[in-house]
Amino acid sequence: MVTLTDYAGLQPAWCPGCGNFGILNAFNKALVELRIEPQRVLLVSGIGQAGKLPHYTRGNVFNSLHGRPVPPAIGAKIANHDLVVIAVSGDGDAYGEGGNHFIHAARRNHDITYLVHNNQVYGLTKGQASPTSDTGFVTRTTPAGATNPINPVALAIVCGASFVGRSFAGDIEHLSDLIKKGITHRGFALIDILQPCVSFNHKNTFGWYRERVYKLEGESGYDPGDKRAALEKAQEWGDKIPIGIFYRKELPVYEDQLPALNQGPLVSQKIEPGRVASLINEFL
Repeated sequence: MVTLTDYAGLQPAWCPGCGNFGILNAFNKALVELRIEPQRVLLVSGIGQAGKLPHYTRGNVFNSLHGRPVPPAIGAKIANHDLVVIAVSGDGDAYGEGGNHFIHAARRNHDITYLVHNNQVYGLTKGQASPTSDTGFVTRTTPAGATNPINPVALAIVCGASFVGRSFAGDIEHLSDLIKKGITHRGFALIDILQPCVSFNHKNTFGWYRERVYKLEGESGYDPGDKRAALEKAQEWGDKIPIGIFYRKELPVYEDQLPALNQGPLVSQKIEPGRVASLINEFL
């Protein structure tokens, strides 16, 4: 039996009131309800406040470079696809420094879950504009206002991700349920999480989001298997902001297409010294 105590980690050092607390609570709740033991989980993080989440819960952890959590997450899943592999980033880490990895992981449909804490600002480095900052958002690096933010939901859909969702750190039940669905989905699952930053983003607050977010599950006739409809919903931002599953489709998973994995995960396959030597000789 798995309980929340099994996922009790270090005391978080986030700012009081930070949206990351809600994400952490929803994340632990999801894993407990899925009955996934910590030893089966691999958390791969980049740099930033979001990247600290693995330290405040339990599981196997790999801390990567800024913008680079996706490549080691992919490598781990290829080597051992019995692991539940979850990459954790902030919006700068995922969509700025790591944008190229994000795009190609989506199109190849790697079987990992990507949780992106999207607070629309660089929180760790004290409030610079991020790739998702709203147009006109004034920061130290954009005194005249930020311009043309990236749309991560639309980008993920266009790039071929087989599961694209968004939730809100202020709705733990909704977020936890979405994380469960993302983890159990086979293929690349993006969960973009609207996460208020109480220290450096005084526009996109908890109150601001609560006035605007609405659940796609409550939309009559909405079909998350309709890519055109998903892209239309992804364009909504402002007075109304949809959350939920935008797009979901069963597509070929990258790891299933690798001949080297036909006999099971690499970690469980017997090493053949002669074969390794012949491979090395090819490159000498």
